[in-house]
Amino acid sequence: MPGCGSVYIVGAGPGDPELITVKGLRLIEQADVVVYDRLVPRELLDHTKPGAELVYAGKKPGAHAMTQEEINRLLLKKACEGKTVVRLHGGDPYVFGRGEEECIYLRSHGVECEVVPGVTSAIAGAAYAGIPVTSRGLASSFAVATGKEAPGKPRRMVRYADIMKSVDTLVVLMGVGTLEKIVEEMLEGGIDPDLPVAVVENASTPRQRVVTGRLRDIAEKARRAGIQPPAVIVFGPTVKLRERLWKLS
Repeated sequence: MPGCGSVYIVGAGPGDPELITVKGLRLIEQADVVVYDRLVPRELLDHTKPGAELVYAGKKPGAHAMTQEEINRLLLKKACEGKTVVRLHGGDPYVFGRGEEECIYLRSHGVECEVVPGVTSAIAGAAYAGIPVTSRGLASSFAVATGKEAPGKPRRMVRYADIMKSVDTLVVLMGVGTLEKIVEEMLEGGIDPDLPVAVVENASTPRQRVVTGRLRDIAEKARRAGIQPPAVIVFGPTVKLRERLWKLS
C-alpha cells in the first residue's frame, strides 16, 4: 500500500535475551513501534530507540491483553501511519506463534511484511536442559506438537500416541495444563510406560527448572514440583542423555 511502512514478524527466541538473531536485534533497534508478547525477554526492549512506541500484546490462559484480531488491526494501523513495526514473538513466530496469520492479514491489506525466524523453545528448551532432540543411535527423528489445540476445530489434529510411534523424540509445547491427558492418551495408545520424559519450566532463563521421570509418573512429579507454564515437555530416549550432558552445559 503506497505510503505505508513495513512490518517485521520477529522471533525473540526461547527466553535468554542473547539468543535473539543479529537481524532481529537490528530491527528492534530501528523500529518505530514494537508490539511484544508475554514471553519476550524484557531486556530486548532496552534496545529500542528513544521515542519508540512499545505495545504489550501478551496472552496467557484466561487473560489476553489483546485479541488476535486486535493485534492484526493494530499492526495494520501503525504500518499505515508510515511506521516501521516489529511484531516480537517469543520463540519462533511460525511455531505455534500465529505469525503467519498476522503476515497473511497484512499482505491481504497491501502492507509489506517479512518474517525473521527465531530460535524455537522446542529445540533450545530441551538443549538448555541437557537434552538433544536427536542423537546418533538413539533418535533420528523428532516432532513438535501443541498441548493445547485451538478451540472450534472440526476435529482433533494431534494424536500423541500415534506421533510417538512415528518418531523418536516428541516435544510438546503449551502442554502443562494437559499433561495428565497427554500421558493417559499415550499409555492407552500402547506407549511404553518407562519412556523417559522431561519437563523444562522457564527454559533458558535463570528461573529454569527441570523435572524428569517416566511416562507413568511424570504427570505426578510435575504436579508435586508445582511446574507452571511456560514449559517444554520432551518425550523420548534422548532425555537419558541429560545425566551426561547437563554437567557440561
